Amino acid sequence: MRPQNLKTKIFLDSGNPVETREAIKLLGFLDGQTTNPSLIAKNPELQAKISAGEKLTVENVNTFYKSVIEEIHSMIPDGSISVEVYADKNTSKEKMVEQAREMNKWTPNEHIKLPITENGLQAEHDLLKEKIKVNMTLCFSEEQAAAVYNMSIGSKKGDIFVSPFVGRLDDKGQNGMSLIQNIQKIYKKGDGHVELLAASIRSYEHFLACLALEVDIITAPLKILEEWWKRDKEIPDSNFVYEKKDLKDIEFKDISLDKNFIDYNLQHDLTDVGLEKFVSDWKTLII
Repeated sequence: MRPQNLKTKIFLDSGNPVETREAIKLLGFLDGQTTNPSLIAKNPELQAKISAGEKLTVENVNTFYKSVIEEIHSMIPDGSISVEVYADKNTSKEKMVEQAREMNKWTPNEHIKLPITENGLQAEHDLLKEKIKVNMTLCFSEEQAAAVYNMSIGSKKGDIFVSPFVGRLDDKGQNGMSLIQNIQKIYKKGDGHVELLAASIRSYEHFLACLALEVDIITAPLKILEEWWKRDKEIPDSNFVYEKKDLKDIEFKDISLDKNFIDYNLQHDLTDVGLEKFVSDWKTLII
């Protein structure tokens, strides 16, 4: 069951409903799940279709994606499920909104994942006005997180997540956990309507550090949730020390939350790379 002193929501990062079932069986609870094009592309059922020589169209893949989300929803009917639009750095606001509206019909309690690009932020603003919940993904900087906050002023808590990717920053020699702390600091100046969802959790140490910081939400792969279960779902206190090793801290810049969104620097190489990876994985599935 859920530990009484747990203040963070726990999500599974997976495109496989079999893992959803296993996570619930192990933990006794699951607050939500995140998916993306790469995770759906790895789904064993979809891979079996490809291995059998089946040729898939965009419609086939989207139908499969919908079926996965419906199956996950059947197991966590009250949990948030993040569903990602197909987008590269040039995808228009209108195209993202069109996809989001359709995906939002699949199941209740979805958060539509959008990239933190200028068009993605404009789509965020429009969708929130339509009462469609969003998860702004591939966040790698304070500036990006501040822009997400700024474009969603007036929304209520639960309507919007921002997803900084810890592990991908670590891959570049930067301490991804320091970005989590930096975003927490700037968000303390606001009204709390944006929930911080720590993503790209690569290690059990990442997971524990996020628990110690009382991050709003952690999404983690099954292997890390299994490790947590093996350790009796331990909750570290504020004295927990994260060993960053040789990773370089990301400097805190104390970015304002009330600038015009076009004045924020949204560009980050890792956001571009992440979008390219999602697009590439998606294209491998389609004729």
